[in-house]
Amino acid sequence: MASFPERLRTTQRTAFHLEMRDSYTPDDPTYLSWKRGEQLDVMEVYRPWVDMVREVVARGVVVRRARIVSEPVTDYIRFEHAVTSMNIAAGEEVRWLPRRHASNIALPGNDFWVLDDTLVRFGHFSGDGEILSEEWTEDPAVARLCVSAFDTVWERAIPHEDYKI
Repeated sequence: MASFPERLRTTQRTAFHLEMRDSYTPDDPTYLSWKRGEQLDVMEVYRPWVDMVREVVARGVVVRRARIVSEPVTDYIRFEHAVTSMNIAAGEEVRWLPRRHASNIALPGNDFWVLDDTLVRFGHFSGDGEILSEEWTEDPAVARLCVSAFDTVWERAIPHEDYKI
């Protein structure tokens, strides 16, 4: 089975990601460095991601990321907000939706990526945010749910440059 990077590299039109957790990978060295107040060169730290997204966007693929967040935000979300300049520089569009504005949106139970409106990758995490596994599906009903959820979140969400924490 192809890896996520391989599948993203073959995407033709759209790739979008919905994040709904308030904390991820609490032992991530980059996050811990940021928490200690150390200066980070996020473009270098995330170079493989930046290069891959730039390659995909250069082919005309629209890459979007939306984050549903609790307010006041957690330290991890502060970190994500601080390093999102890397996502933007790579060519992603990023928006933020305060959780209180998502109450009436039908959302899948897990974070997901949708590639070309048909292929869905769910990420499964432990309660404290550790990555456990991923699950892929091409079930049309699941893809429609994820596309609908993402589109609704995107419409309501605040562009990164306007979201202040």
